[in-house]
Amino acid sequence: MYWTLELASYLSDAPWPATKDELVDFAIRTGAPLEVVENLQAIEDEEEEIFEGIQEIWPDYPSEEDFLWNEDEY
Repeated sequence: MYWTLELASYLSDAPWPATKDELVDFAIRTGAPLEVVENLQAIEDEEEEIFEGIQEIWPDYPSEEDFLWNEDEY
């Protein structure tokens, strides 16, 4: 299982919180690449574990704090 920013971005609009099955269904319905579906299916879930966000699936997903711009300037 591997994630890239491009692959993870397909889940940015997912209906969080969601279970693994809901995320797989969302990825299929929205036309995400096969790699996204395979990555989700490879997650070992424990009795309908609920994920609160993409960070729980891919901890390296950048958050707004990771960007270095100053919103006050815009």
